[in-house]
Amino acid sequence: MAKQKRKQFDGIVYSTDNNYNYPEEESFALETLPPGKQQLRIQLDKKQRAGKAVTLITGFVGKDEDLATLGRLLKQRCGVGGATKDGEIIIQGDFRKKIGEILSAEGYKVKLIGA
Repeated sequence: MAKQKRKQFDGIVYSTDNNYNYPEEESFALETLPPGKQQLRIQLDKKQRAGKAVTLITGFVGKDEDLATLGRLLKQRCGVGGATKDGEIIIQGDFRKKIGEILSAEGYKVKLIGA
């Protein structure tokens, strides 16, 4: 979700102009929204995890570095392990209420799903 790419040549197949330069690829960096405009969803997930429960935080809009920073903060405050990948934060164990309180204190809009 971090970058969106344009098609390489935008439909140009061949040019007879010797001085023609193909347009450079532009990478559109996704800007991180401020915490007040983020709507994060917190849910308990057990699917494809051998029955072990994890807290799943989705809905983050922004750069992967900012997502990793937020994930690191949540892991430290909860004192457990986890991961950030594919725009999601995974925290080991059921910490929905605690994570909801932490994110609310940081200024994020939080929605508990299935609680």
